[in-house]
Amino acid sequence: MKKKTRADYYKENPESYAKKKKYDSKLGKRDDLKKKRVELNAYNRKKKTYGNGDGLDAIHKGKKIVGYAKASANRGDTNDSAGDKRARGKKKMIVQKKSPVKLKKK
Repeated sequence: MKKKTRADYYKENPESYAKKKKYDSKLGKRDDLKKKRVELNAYNRKKKTYGNGDGLDAIHKGKKIVGYAKASANRGDTNDSAGDKRARGKKKMIVQKKSPVKLKKK
């Protein structure tokens, strides 16, 4: 038997999904999270990786940006906080250091 996913749960419980959407909307408006998103986007733009389709995102360790990781793996590191550890289990994240792309001059 296939294990139920979060998506399956929300399909069966639309009132729970509405509650989650409301919470997520409020969470996305937090000043500290906005600042973090702006910082990471600026870093990606500076390193010429923003919107290039490589699938990598800049990541934090503590309060510093340390490199890049696959966007799919960068959805909560198990080392970040107790809440992340409980919520996400033992998922490992591979960190890739990437230098900026150098453009050839004509």
